Amino acid sequence: MVKTFMEVTSESDDKSSSEKMTADSISVDENNVDENNVDVAVDEKTSPQKISLEITSGDADANASTPEISADSVTSQSPRMGGALAAVLDSSLRSIQSASSVLSNMVNAFVQVTMSPKTPFPVTAKDLSDLSNDRTHQALARVLEKAAANLPPCAPGEEEELKSARVKIEALVKRIGTSEEDAGHGMKSGSMQELQRGHDLESAANALATVILRSRPEDGITNDAVDIEFRRETFGTNAIADKKLDSFLKLCWDAVQDFVLIMLIVLGIIGLVVETTTLKEGDKCGACWLEGFAILLSVLIVVLVTASIDYAKQFAFIRLTRSLHETNTKAVVRNGHQMSVTDDDIVVGDILSVNAHNLASIPADCILLGPPISGGLKMDESSLTGESKLISKKPGDVVLSGTTAVQGSAKMLVIAVGINSVAGKIKARVYDSTDHEGDGLDGDEDSPLFVKLEKIAKQIGIAGTLAALLSFVVNCIKGFVFDGLSPRQYIIEYIVVAITVLAVAVPEGLPLAVTLALAFSSNKMMKEQNLVKHLDACETMGCATTICTDKTGTLTSNKMTARSIYTNGTDFSCNDPSMSLGDFIKSSPDRPKDSILTLITTLIAVDTMDETTVEFEGNKLTASTGNPTEVALLAFAHSLGENCQDLRDSIRGRSLKGALSEFLVEGKQIEFSSARKMMSWAIPKVEGGYRIYCKGASEVVLARCTDQLTGSTSALDDETRQRILGVSEAYNRRGMRTLVLAYRDLPDGTDFDAKSANILNADGTEALEVETNLTFAALVGIEDPLRPEVQGAIKQCYEAGIDVRLVTGDSPNTAVSIAYQAGILKDFHFTYGSEEKIAANLKPNVLMEGKVFRRKVYQIDDDGEKEFDQTAFDKIWPHLRVLARSSPDDKLTLAHGLNQSTLYTDKRACQALKNVDQITVFPDRQVVAMTGDGTNDAPALKRADIGFAMGIAGTQIAKDAADIILLDDNFASIVTAAKWGRNVYASIQKFLQFQLTVNIAAVVTALVGSFAYAKSPLAAIQMLWVNLIMDSLASLALASEPPTDELLRRNPVNRSKSIVTVRMWANMLGQALYQLVIIMFLLFGGPNIFGFEPGHIVEREGLNSEHYTFIFNTFVWMQLFNEVNARSLNGEINVFKGMLRNPLFCGILVITAILQVIMVQFGGKALHVADGGLNGELWGWSLLFGIGSLPMQQIINIFYGQCAGFGVDGRHPLRLKSSRRLSMRTVQ
Repeated sequence: MVKTFMEVTSESDDKSSSEKMTADSISVDENNVDENNVDVAVDEKTSPQKISLEITSGDADANASTPEISADSVTSQSPRMGGALAAVLDSSLRSIQSASSVLSNMVNAFVQVTMSPKTPFPVTAKDLSDLSNDRTHQALARVLEKAAANLPPCAPGEEEELKSARVKIEALVKRIGTSEEDAGHGMKSGSMQELQRGHDLESAANALATVILRSRPEDGITNDAVDIEFRRETFGTNAIADKKLDSFLKLCWDAVQDFVLIMLIVLGIIGLVVETTTLKEGDKCGACWLEGFAILLSVLIVVLVTASIDYAKQFAFIRLTRSLHETNTKAVVRNGHQMSVTDDDIVVGDILSVNAHNLASIPADCILLGPPISGGLKMDESSLTGESKLISKKPGDVVLSGTTAVQGSAKMLVIAVGINSVAGKIKARVYDSTDHEGDGLDGDEDSPLFVKLEKIAKQIGIAGTLAALLSFVVNCIKGFVFDGLSPRQYIIEYIVVAITVLAVAVPEGLPLAVTLALAFSSNKMMKEQNLVKHLDACETMGCATTICTDKTGTLTSNKMTARSIYTNGTDFSCNDPSMSLGDFIKSSPDRPKDSILTLITTLIAVDTMDETTVEFEGNKLTASTGNPTEVALLAFAHSLGENCQDLRDSIRGRSLKGALSEFLVEGKQIEFSSARKMMSWAIPKVEGGYRIYCKGASEVVLARCTDQLTGSTSALDDETRQRILGVSEAYNRRGMRTLVLAYRDLPDGTDFDAKSANILNADGTEALEVETNLTFAALVGIEDPLRPEVQGAIKQCYEAGIDVRLVTGDSPNTAVSIAYQAGILKDFHFTYGSEEKIAANLKPNVLMEGKVFRRKVYQIDDDGEKEFDQTAFDKIWPHLRVLARSSPDDKLTLAHGLNQSTLYTDKRACQALKNVDQITVFPDRQVVAMTGDGTNDAPALKRADIGFAMGIAGTQIAKDAADIILLDDNFASIVTAAKWGRNVYASIQKFLQFQLTVNIAAVVTALVGSFAYAKSPLAAIQMLWVNLIMDSLASLALASEPPTDELLRRNPVNRSKSIVTVRMWANMLGQALYQLVIIMFLLFGGPNIFGFEPGHIVEREGLNSEHYTFIFNTFVWMQLFNEVNARSLNGEINVFKGMLRNPLFCGILVITAILQVIMVQFGGKALHVADGGLNGELWGWSLLFGIGSLPMQQIINIFYGQCAGFGVDGRHPLRLKSSRRLSMRTVQ
C-alpha cells in the first residue's frame, strides 16, 4: 500500500493562500492501483489541516469499506461538497481518479499521430443506438468495454500505451458497470462514494468522446468534409428519410372515387354498349363508339389532372419540410469554434452546446458531458415518456432526441442520429404506418374556407341531383305517358340526359381551384420571406383584424449596438455612428478608472451565455450568434480592448476550456427568466466566497442595488438613484433598451436558493436573496434602429383595416419611442398639449405595463386562484396600443381576450366609445395574428388565429407552434402575408363567380331542352368539355391572379358571411340571364333566322346537328369572355386591368380558345358536333355573342349601382363590414 498526505495551509492572515493544492502533491503507484478503493481520513484538530488520501493496491481487500465524508462533516460551505475542505477533497479525488484523463491525453495524441479520418471506429451505430435505448450506466460500460477491445492498431513503439489505455478503460468499466440501484445502495447524498461515482461517469462520458468517437469536449470534431462524411457513412445521417409517397396510380384510384366521375364512367360504358349492340339490321357501327369513348377519355383527363395535383402536393410537402429543417439550427463545437449547423447536418461525435433559453429542443440522442454546470440541466421528457416531471441530468446520463431543455445549459456528445435515435425510430415507424396524419396538408380540409366551400359544393350538388331527377321524371312522364314511347327504347336516352344535367351542376373544379390558389400563394409567399406551414393559414391571414407584434427584430433591425453608458457618475453617449462606444470612452477626458472598466468587461464576459459568440476582423464585427443584446455587450467590451472569450476562459468557475474547466462546477449560473427579467452568474473568489455578476432590466436590477461603484464602493443614496433613473428615461426616449450591470460579493456558506422576504420578482414571486443588495456598476443603453420599411407597412395595415399593437418586454418609454416612430402611436393618443412623446403623456389605457395589465384583467376567486376577467379586459383592449414590460403569458392573455371578446353585443358601450374616443367596435370577434420568437411564446402562437414565428431569432418550439415562419423576422413580411391571404380569398371568389354562372346557365339549358325535346341541346360530352374548362384551366387561370395593393385598401375578409357576396350574385345572375336569353333565342329561333334544320329533328336521325353545334360554340365563347369579367368582383369598369401581369391567365385563355376551334371544326362525332364544323358566318355570330358578355357586365354594374342606392360606396374607407370588429381611429 502506498499512502500519501497532502497539507493545505489555512492562514487567517493570508486568505489568498488559504486553499492550495496540486495534483503533483499526490504520490500514486500507477502500476498497482485499484481505483475502487480510496480511503480518506480527515484531521481537523490540527492546524494546518491534513487530509489523508489512502489508495489501496490491487491486491488489497476489494470489499474493504470506504469511510465516508459527507457535507455534515465539513464546516465551511462550497457549491460541490459543502465547504472549503470539501472543495479540496473534490479536487483531490479528481487527481486520484486521473485514469480517464490520462487515458484521454494519451489516446488523444495517439489519435492525432496515427489515425486518418477514415480509421474505423471501435464501436458501431448499433452499439450507440443500444446505449440510447437502454439509457443506463451499465449500457455505457458495455460500450466502453467493447471499444477497449476494438481499439485500432497503433504505431510501432506505442503498444504499451495502447495496453495501458485498455487497462484504464477496463478499470473505469468495472467501477461504473454496477447497476444504479446497487451503486446507490447505502450511499449518502454528498458522500465520497457518490462523488466518486459522479466523477467516474463524467470520466466515462469524456472517454467516450475523446477515445472512442475521436472528439473533444472543448474542441469538438474537425470540420473536415471527409471526416464528417465518414461519420455519416458509419453512424448514419440525422435526416429522416422522406415519407413514402403515394404512387401515382393510387392517387388516380382515389380520384376515381368521386361520385360524379363514377356516374360518368357508367354513362360512358352504357353509351358504348348501347351504341355498339343496338344497331339495326344492316347498319354499320362506324364511329358509333366515339361518344362513349370520348366520355371515358374526358373522365381520364379529369382523373389525371386531379392525381397530378395531388402528386405535386406531396412534393410540395417535402419542400416545406426541407425548408423547415433549414430553419432549425443548433450550436455545435468544431475545430474549437462554436458554429451553427442545421439539425440534419449534426453527426455522431459532435459536441452540442445547449441552453434552455435559446436552444431548447434536442436534435439527436446525446451523452451529457462534464464538468457539471452549477444549477444542473433539467429536461422535459414528456413528449416521449408522458411524464410531466422534469428530469435532472448529470454527466454520463443519456439525453434523448425530441426532449426539451427547460433549465440550465450543458455540452453534450451526440451518440445516435436519425433512425438510430429514439425519436428517429418512432418517426420512421410513424412514416411507415398507414394511419399517419402528420403531412402538414391534412388540416387544410378543416379550415373555415374549406368548410364554407364544401357547404356550397354540397348545396349545389343536391340542387343538381334534384334537377337531374326532375329531368328524368318529366321526360319519362312526357315520353311514356303522353307520347306513348317505348320505355325499352328511350329509357337509356332519358338517363343520359339526366346524367348530363347532373354533370354540369356539380362544381367538380372547386376543390381543385382552392388547392391551386393556396399552393400558388404559399409558393409565392415563400419567395417573399413567408414560410407557410399550413396552407389554410394563407386564407386565415386575409381575415386578420389585429396584429400583436414584437419589437426586437420585427419592428427593429435586430442589429443592437451599445451607444450609451452611465458609470461612475458620468454619462457617456456616443452620437457619432462611425465611432464605437468603447473608442468614445477611451478618448473621453472623463474616462473611468481602468479598474471600473475592467470590472465592467469582466461582468460582461462572465454573465453572458456561452451560445452568444462574436467574431471580429480587426475592430469590425463580422459574425455573431446567440442573443442580440448580449452580442451588443460583447462588442462593447471588445471596443474597450477586451476579448471576452479569453477573459472568460481565464476565470475559475466560468471557464469551459483547459485546466480551469475542471472547476466549472464551482460557479453558479442563475439563468435569465421572464419572471425575474435578469440573469446572474456567481464565481468563486481567490480569497474565499463568491462574486455574483448580474445584468437585467434597468428598473428591476436598480431597485435591488444598495451601493454604487465609484472607484470604491459607496452607498447608493436616493439622489443618485433618481439621477440614474433620469438617465435611463433619457435613453428610453431615444428608443434605446436599457440594462443595469451590477455585482455583489458573497461570503462562504451562502445559500443560493434562499428567497428574499422583502423583494419580489417581476411576476410577483419571491426574489433570490443573492440577487439583492447589489452594487450598481453601470447603466447601458443599447440601440436597435427601426427597420426602414416598417412605417410604410404599418400605414398599409391601418389602410387595410388591420390594427397593430406592440407587445414588448422593453420599458414603457422605449416602447413608446419605437411605437411612435413606427406609426403605431399617433399624436391623438397623447394628452392634448403634450409635446414630449413619453409614456407619462399618453391617454389612459393606451399603454400598460405587464404587471398592471395582469392585475386588472385577473381577479382572485374564492379558492385563491387567478381567474381571467373578460369584462375588465373589454374595458381595456379598445384603447390598448402598447403593452410594455410584458411576459409571454401576457401575450397569451391578450390573444385569448381579443379572440373571445363579446364587447360588440353591448351597444351602449360601443356607442360611448365611438362618441367619446372615436373608436368603432365592430360586431364580430377579432381575428388575431401574433408574433413570437421564444419557447415561452409557443402557447400564445397556438392560441392566436395565426401565429408568426421568427425564422432567425425564433426557437424551434416557437416555429413548431406557428402557422407561418417569417424567414427575415420582418414586420413588412406580415403585411405581405395579409395581402396574399386576401388574394387567396379573392381568387376563390373569382372562380366561384365564373363557375356558378356556368352552372346556372348550363342546368337551365339542359332542363329546358329535355322538357321541350327530351334531349339537352348540350350533349354530355360537350358539357364535359365545359366542365374541363371550369375544373382545370379556369381554376388554374383565376387561382394564379397576383395580388394588388388595392387588396390592402379594402376591409378584412369577412369570415362569418357567405363567400358569395351580394355583388357576386348580381354578376352571376346577370351574366347567366344574358347567356340564357342567347341560348333560348338560338334554341327556339335559330333555325328560322340562320336557316338550318332544328337540332332535335336532326338528332333523331342519328346525326349531329349544326344547330346544336352552334349553340355549344356560342355557349363556350360566352364562358371564355365571362372568364375575363370574373376577374373583377366589385364592379370595376376596366375588366382588363392587370391582365397582362398574369401571363398564365392570358396563356390559358388563348390555349382554351384554340382548343375550342379545333374541337368544333374537327371533333365530329367524338364531341357530338356537326361534320365539318361551322361556317364563317356562324363563327362570327358565336364570337359576337361571346363578346357581348363584356358590355353586359357594364350594364350589370350600372344596374347594381342604381339599385343599391346611396351608402354602398359612401362609407368611411377604414370602416369594416358589420360582421367584423376592429378598434381603430381614423388614420390622418
